[in-house]
Amino acid sequence: MKNQLVLVLDFGGQYNQLIARRVREHNVYCEMVPYTISLDNIKKKNPVGIIFTGGPAAVTNNDAPLYDKKIFELGIPILGICYGMQLMSHLLGGSVKKAEQREYGKVNVELSKNTLFNDCEKETTCWMSHTYYVNNNPSGFNTTATSENCPNCAFENVEKKLYGVQFHPEVNHTPEGQKILKNFLYNICNATGDWIMSSYVDETILKIKQKIGNKKVLCALSGGVDSSVAAVMIHKAVGDQLTCVFVDHGLLRKDEGDQVEKVFSEVFDMNIIRVNCEEQFLSALANVSDPETKRKIIGEEFIRVFEREAKKIGKVDFLVQGTIYPDVIESGAGDAATIKSHHNVGGLPDYVDFEEIIEPLRNLFKDEVRKAGLELDIPEELVWRQPFPGPGLAIRVIGAISKDKLDILREADWIFREEIRKAGWDRKVNQYFAVLTPMRSVGVMGDERTYDYTMALRGVTTTDFMTADWARLPYDLLEKVSNRIINEVGHINRIVYDITSKPPATIEWE
Repeated sequence: MKNQLVLVLDFGGQYNQLIARRVREHNVYCEMVPYTISLDNIKKKNPVGIIFTGGPAAVTNNDAPLYDKKIFELGIPILGICYGMQLMSHLLGGSVKKAEQREYGKVNVELSKNTLFNDCEKETTCWMSHTYYVNNNPSGFNTTATSENCPNCAFENVEKKLYGVQFHPEVNHTPEGQKILKNFLYNICNATGDWIMSSYVDETILKIKQKIGNKKVLCALSGGVDSSVAAVMIHKAVGDQLTCVFVDHGLLRKDEGDQVEKVFSEVFDMNIIRVNCEEQFLSALANVSDPETKRKIIGEEFIRVFEREAKKIGKVDFLVQGTIYPDVIESGAGDAATIKSHHNVGGLPDYVDFEEIIEPLRNLFKDEVRKAGLELDIPEELVWRQPFPGPGLAIRVIGAISKDKLDILREADWIFREEIRKAGWDRKVNQYFAVLTPMRSVGVMGDERTYDYTMALRGVTTTDFMTADWARLPYDLLEKVSNRIINEVGHINRIVYDITSKPPATIEWE
């Protein structure tokens, strides 16, 4: 059975991926597509609803991203958010004006009683981020929300099923935001809520089985949550036709290589080949400081290892990777700006010696991957293990890497994660890790002067990994971690804690 679809047209706003995530939280399947998608392609996809996202442009600019106004004649309900509302107005004959006072952050808003705001508080706070606003509605539209500085925070044309909000319902800072999105999906788009993870897993396994047939599959197994779930999903579909190649590139966390090998060979009884190639990777990465170059090199070396191993086991038709939706988005797929390349997406060389690459998790967000893992009966401790980037510790050693630096980082990171777990914070903090900076500073240990590295600690809380806040860890916990690292790990004489949110920073440092 094909899931109902809501399309999110991406106009370049910072919260756009979050909109898609929120829609899925309401059990409605959603895809984010660039605003350049053709009207014919939209018709073929047959969505039950469309959402125009926010964006940094002004609709009055000559180079503003626009769309064919015939989209409003399809009879499909459309919700415009921020820039999306302004675009709707602009295309349908309304006007947009620069505000005398721009609104950013939490703003008190008064909502009218209507279908979109059903069961919402009349007076609430909403997250605003705009310089322009709709000062004249298109014909047939009524204003449905106001604030002190914005006389038109929302509008609607009930007859044509067109709605717009100047604020951002997708962020946590808008308390009624989830109700608003749910009202749009269920009361306006008439969604049935057929996006269920158990069904998705069963259907995906069936599709994989049909696609692969009796051919052989090679899985790129890193041991992280994503590649682990992908591997088990493929194994459920084709069993012994799958061979997992676990590349121990010397960039893993402490004892991780042994743990991965044991779990997949003993618990899941998979065909697993462990390739120890630390020297190959460190040689290729020697004297490389640029993070994008590191990622590209690691991606290419991964593929070369897989090609080599595939030839040893005979003809292999498919390569499996644990690429997930945020990887695709952040790597600049479609019209999105490239924030950073992910080794699963941006690091592939031009030539890959396989018939096809299969990415069964490509459309899932991180928490959906975990749900899929539980549906596949993967042990909870594996499903909830700390997220780990494909390039591994190579991007947590800032600048040029070496085995000595990696060993220093491994020990410090182990201590940090161990103390987080012992203190009962491992489920309260969504991601936490150590970073070895290239900065060296003067210190005193005993009666001697030292000149050693600074280690940074990073902890964040997030629901989607698209936005994140720094974790407020207790001072006594940070103190204990700091003391242990200084006393137990060599060449570290200073510990700092990262208190930056995402945005403006990313979760990883590189």
